[in-house]
Amino acid sequence: MGELTGKVALVTGSSAGVGAATVKKLAAKGASVVVNYSKSRGPAEAVAAACEKLGGKALLVQGNVAEDADCRRLADETLQAFGRIDYLVNNAGTTKFMAHRNLAGLSAEDFHAIYAVNTIGPFQMARAAESALRAARGAIVNVSSVAALHGSGSSIAYAASKGALNTLTLSLARVFGPEVRVNTICPGFIEGEWLKNGMGEAAYEAARANWRGNAVLGSTNTPDDIADAILMFLLHATNITGQILEVDNGMHLAQPRPAPAKT
Repeated sequence: MGELTGKVALVTGSSAGVGAATVKKLAAKGASVVVNYSKSRGPAEAVAAACEKLGGKALLVQGNVAEDADCRRLADETLQAFGRIDYLVNNAGTTKFMAHRNLAGLSAEDFHAIYAVNTIGPFQMARAAESALRAARGAIVNVSSVAALHGSGSSIAYAASKGALNTLTLSLARVFGPEVRVNTICPGFIEGEWLKNGMGEAAYEAARANWRGNAVLGSTNTPDDIADAILMFLLHATNITGQILEVDNGMHLAQPRPAPAKT
């Protein structure tokens, strides 16, 4: 029997990366987990199988968080299978990789598509799971980005959507209290295929080297590192709500390089 035996966690976008790392860590502690995917069924099945080997029960549910009907079905199927929802992790995310200077490279449709997943999706999931979370006196963690804090990242639309997610966190923390805690983490550079595929290998390696060279801790994040921060909010920060935590290896403390001296 693990410390989370009898607890239930619904983690969106959990077929790979941070979401997969999170459900595995929760399953290893005995929790029943929902492995959610939008398109990648094969990888999601592998994650669910890994969760069960680690000692937790796993439910595989397809669903696109941009669709309210899918969000309601995710919550309903979780309740049908496990009878409760203790933890909701809004991890599903999307972007369009586009240089910030290329304003013409982003359309209104791009903004709508990115907001639908990154901002509206977490709202819809919180609404769908609200009653169950209140009954369980549970917790929500939203996965944002340092892009939200610094106007950086893969595109202007992505940074704006994550900034809106941070504001949503504050609103939901007020609405869901006192029964449910709502917090957000803002990861910095996360190693993995998502960034590598989006940026291209050369740009990815350059960005990785830059992060390691300038962050105070001299490191980047792995999906497991971010999952640990999520579990901190879910399991241990029982007196904290409405907080936005930057998990960036100390990059925000990096000293700007001095301008070259004039001669």
